[in-house]
Amino acid sequence: MTATSVSLTPARTRLALLALALGGFGIGTTEFVAMGLLPDIARDLLPDMWATNPEQALGRAGWVISAYAAGVVVGAPTIAAFVARFPRRQILIALAAAFTVGTVASALAPTFPTVVAARFLAGLPHGAYFGIAALVAASLMGPGRRGRAVALVLSGLTIANVIGVPLITYLGQQEGWRVAYLAVAGIFALTTVAMWRVVPQQPGDPTATIARELRAFSRPAVWFALMTGAIGFGGFFAVYSYVSPLATTVTGTTESFVPWALVTVGVGMTVGNQIGGRLADRGALRAVFLLFGALAASLLVLIAAAGHLWGLLVGLFLVGASAAALSPAIQTRLMDVAGDSQTMAAALNHSALNLGNSLGAFLGGVVIAAGYGYLSPTWLGLALCVPGVLFALAGWWTTHRARGARAERDDAPGANQQRVEAGEHAPCP
Repeated sequence: MTATSVSLTPARTRLALLALALGGFGIGTTEFVAMGLLPDIARDLLPDMWATNPEQALGRAGWVISAYAAGVVVGAPTIAAFVARFPRRQILIALAAAFTVGTVASALAPTFPTVVAARFLAGLPHGAYFGIAALVAASLMGPGRRGRAVALVLSGLTIANVIGVPLITYLGQQEGWRVAYLAVAGIFALTTVAMWRVVPQQPGDPTATIARELRAFSRPAVWFALMTGAIGFGGFFAVYSYVSPLATTVTGTTESFVPWALVTVGVGMTVGNQIGGRLADRGALRAVFLLFGALAASLLVLIAAAGHLWGLLVGLFLVGASAAALSPAIQTRLMDVAGDSQTMAAALNHSALNLGNSLGAFLGGVVIAAGYGYLSPTWLGLALCVPGVLFALAGWWTTHRARGARAERDDAPGANQQRVEAGEHAPCP
């Protein structure tokens, strides 16, 4: 347990963790609210295309989702590399304030290109926030609970899909998508105040340098973990980005039912996130393999049963649960293989997952615009599970070989004497 956590009362610790989760709640809302409002955004910003080809307009409107995800991919490693040595509380406050400004700009941008640009800027703080918040939460919760600390911060994001996204989607359908984004900006403003009031001071890592954080990219296992998240998790976003047309066209529900479909995904994500955190504490890589199997099975259920209302809801719940469980498992795996580049590792998970977001939303739009129907993104998601598992296997092989090479060096004749001469301790028998 750190000195910071010792000095806090249990009530203050809970409030600090709640504030960290509130930031995740705002991020989950701003990231996912566009999924249910794509038809409204397309009608408003692409009226001519909507009038002639609604499918093409929806596919183009998906760029709003992809732009935010691209901002996360760019911002996470860039910001994490520069801020690792600075006090974490001040960084979190600055990031929450940046979210507020970026979301207001998204609501006020007048044209489709400027909205896309604003969403890119709004996504820049995302990965750094989750990465630093996870480190703070791990410090507050104590040793041996890293996976659960990651899951706690992510719980705000998953709860957003149960409460925030459906409510603000409904608000956007009634009052306009711009009002929805202004409401999200209000959540971030509240988060900024909460960070300032209840999150304790925590120093950064005074030994951190940009070069040290960037060393994470020199580790093959880090790259394989990133690709596991980026490619494999793209399957979830290929489905989630087009929940609205899936529900209304394939299942035959009304547009007013879409928020309930989003609630179902959110409930699944909330349950899965907690399961994933506990599984990650027992073995991150094993959890990744197990959960990819669960995601593939869930997508098959959705494909088979989406034509029925019960099938849509069961399938969406299972897809949300299995996908959300992957997130803390992949983030813990990244932290396991990143060495001393922990700030970078904690942030990079969100670059990877949002690369999957961008890829899934883009490819989902491509297959819809090509005329394959609104169930085609689900088939695409199933296909993307395959390379996700292959990258996880490659990561396992890389670390297995490295462990074997270290064991051979340690067992080599004279190795102990060389370590003693170098000032190192010989291994315990």
